[in-house]
Amino acid sequence: MDAAELADRWRERLEAWAIPEKILAAAPADPWSHSPARFAARTDRALAEPDDGPTMTRLAEALPKGGTLLDVGSGPGASSLPLRDRIGHLYAVDTSPAMLAEIATRADKLGVPLTTVEGCWPDVASGLPEADVTICAHVVYNVPDLAGFLRALNAHSRRRVVLELPHRHPMSWTTPLWQHFHGVNRPVRPVAEDCVALVAALGYGVRVEEREAPLERFTTLHDLAVSACRRLCLDQSRADEVAETAEELGMWPLPRERWVTIWWDRRE
Repeated sequence: MDAAELADRWRERLEAWAIPEKILAAAPADPWSHSPARFAARTDRALAEPDDGPTMTRLAEALPKGGTLLDVGSGPGASSLPLRDRIGHLYAVDTSPAMLAEIATRADKLGVPLTTVEGCWPDVASGLPEADVTICAHVVYNVPDLAGFLRALNAHSRRRVVLELPHRHPMSWTTPLWQHFHGVNRPVRPVAEDCVALVAALGYGVRVEEREAPLERFTTLHDLAVSACRRLCLDQSRADEVAETAEELGMWPLPRERWVTIWWDRRE
């Protein structure tokens, strides 16, 4: 298939992850939201315990000393701030003001020059300069128009683009609980290979590396249950019930994810 066909398939598969309207209407909280505090804790761990995995390795080898780094979907900076000794200027793009506040606080403490841009990529791309290297970690499963997204990343990168994503959709772990509580079957795709295929079809010299995620998704069964309540549009008062169900379904402890690093060097 060509790039247009692959892009259409990606969009269709993502749309299949939409939560049924009746369930979504009864949700006590936004099931798709993320906790800035939890992401900030991951960033602090990444800063304290440097990661030598393929994503950080591919970024570091392409980013010149004092170079510019663009972090799309930056969160609090877990995938960019660990390179603080190499960054001359960091551009952070995120849709969440709270996430941008977290990265700004950490960049200031680390002495990393930072420009934050609130908005959705690539809508805000025109307001940003080219960077030496671009990182986009754990974002693409939120992107319906992946082809346009990737083209904008490539256009704003002088040297290299690096993507990191889980092998499967990040909400795949909730599949048994969706079936149990709502009788809803969740999709299997898209998966990382679908993203790789699209990158290749766009004409970029894609390279791929995979590894086990360095972090557990949850450290306790209670944490899993609390998160699952939000993701399944259930009230938090049902956390104990969800925890018990997860154990009965053999979901705990969750196996670690497989993380995939996709990268290519910029070509005109």
